[in-house]
Amino acid sequence: MAAAAALLIVPGQLALSADHLDPPTRTDPAFDTTPDTPADIADVYAWHDATNAYYAVTFAGPTASTAGVYDRDVLYTLNFSTTPPASSADISVRFRFGAATNGTGTGIEVTNLPGVNGALVGPVESILSKDGVRVYAGVRDDPFFFDLQGFRTTRSTGTLAFDKTRNFFRNLNDTVVVFEIPRSRLGAGPIDVWSTTARFGGNL
Repeated sequence: MAAAAALLIVPGQLALSADHLDPPTRTDPAFDTTPDTPADIADVYAWHDATNAYYAVTFAGPTASTAGVYDRDVLYTLNFSTTPPASSADISVRFRFGAATNGTGTGIEVTNLPGVNGALVGPVESILSKDGVRVYAGVRDDPFFFDLQGFRTTRSTGTLAFDKTRNFFRNLNDTVVVFEIPRSRLGAGPIDVWSTTARFGGNL
């Protein structure tokens, strides 16, 4: 299962987002009464400042719940293409969830972080640091903005009916993993980014 958004990290360039409920036959309740919510990528975001690049993968939303969705049987991958072709990953950062190392609560394990020796492991809802990279996993407000009502009206009537003050995602949450990585570790050129999920013991 994959939700892919090619994000070109170049000032002034357009950055695209992936969509929720993709693929619908696996993640949309309209198609499956038991959707695979933990494996449903919502969006992939990327931005940078002079020193660091930041990436956020949101999934398992939108929902009014403030509880994170941490399924130990789902493998998440954040792929980076730093050289042509853009569809080929040069770096694949993988993360998954499980019991925290102290035996209490939930933890995250992140592997293959550029410039990091070994895995980064720690509890969710905490900022984890290792070898100059920082990672956070937890629940946050869904940053995506969209007028779903306006979209449905536009599609049914053929007349544009979007309202910029109406946001379907307001007060709804996603589970999110955010990465802060020094830009120097990703090369000097454009970067294409996409994320995928795979369920252990299930279909891709």
